[in-house]
Amino acid sequence: MIQHFFKLIWNKKRSNALLIVEILVAFLVLFGVMSLLTYNYQNYSKPLGFNYDNVWALNISTNQDTSGLAEKFERIFQRVLAYPEVQSASKTRGNTPFANNQSNRNVVYDKVTIQGDIYNTDERYANTLGIEVAEGRWYNASDLGAKYTPAVINRLAKDKLFGNENPLGKVIKLEGDERWKIVGIVENFKQRGEYQANTPAFFNMEKEVMGTILIKVKPGTDANFEAKLMRQIGGMQSEWTMEVSYLSNLRKSMNQQTAIPSLIFSIVCGFFLLNVALGLFGVLTLNIAKRKDEIGLRRALGATGKAITTHFVGEMWVIATLGVVVGVILAIQFPILNVFDLDSSVYIIGILLSVLTVYLLVTLCALYPSMQASRIQPATALHEE
Repeated sequence: MIQHFFKLIWNKKRSNALLIVEILVAFLVLFGVMSLLTYNYQNYSKPLGFNYDNVWALNISTNQDTSGLAEKFERIFQRVLAYPEVQSASKTRGNTPFANNQSNRNVVYDKVTIQGDIYNTDERYANTLGIEVAEGRWYNASDLGAKYTPAVINRLAKDKLFGNENPLGKVIKLEGDERWKIVGIVENFKQRGEYQANTPAFFNMEKEVMGTILIKVKPGTDANFEAKLMRQIGGMQSEWTMEVSYLSNLRKSMNQQTAIPSLIFSIVCGFFLLNVALGLFGVLTLNIAKRKDEIGLRRALGATGKAITTHFVGEMWVIATLGVVVGVILAIQFPILNVFDLDSSVYIIGILLSVLTVYLLVTLCALYPSMQASRIQPATALHEE
């Protein structure tokens, strides 16, 4: 039967070649969109690793002021901690969650070098963001006098840098010959939102970190406290610039930056597939109309209506297979060559979903014209002939 299908396809090779190319292009477009959606879904299914509810980011710019900055910043921080509406607060720099800022450096341990996100923080950072320590502990004020800077890493950084080795107590080297000692491990930390990939993260304790104060307020705290905070804190250093952002609002904005392009690509792909489907439907209808004599002869030789339907659907599956095979050969190069440094499962799932969608599309387009062909009677075909 398959050999018979190939013989029929070869006899109309010019028109079928166009169908094969059309299916190939549809497969490649689907592969791109499916891989993107799979990548986003896999990222979304992994936890953020911190809690952003009721957390505000107070960003402070010292502008032209250069004298006694650390002491002035510390006074502001202590004033923030004193408010009864504040549950916890932490000093850090600009690369706070969802802030669209990034600070990364190369980290070395035993000839293994990776690049990771660096977070300069204080001892209150984990408590303010609800970060749970999986192994070891979070650093505290007593660590400041130690020989090496205390640091906490996430699980991904541990796997890439240490493998199966226990990293607690080990010393890592950073660019500039700075050395940190690992005191704890946390799980995920996806600073840029749910749709972003988890990347190696390194948290270190810095004595005079300045720039941003993360403030976790009590539930129900409203804009009245924000106005009071800005008025009173702003009055302490009138020449400085201060701005409050809610992490929940920053998260929505960050997620939209990823979700909107995916939605646009999906809509464009949907319109493209609709055009492909209409094209396939039209070509099949025309081809079947031209083959009425062949259909009538098959029915006269005893072929049932179901056999006629199966024949034309099977013929389209063979044509689709020729296009899909070429597409799979091209798509499989992405995981083999590690394009975009993505996990191979993203591309494999993208290929499988694309293959299923192409066969579903071809089947739906071929089914109705094939059922029409199955209703043709031998006498009708001979009469028209």
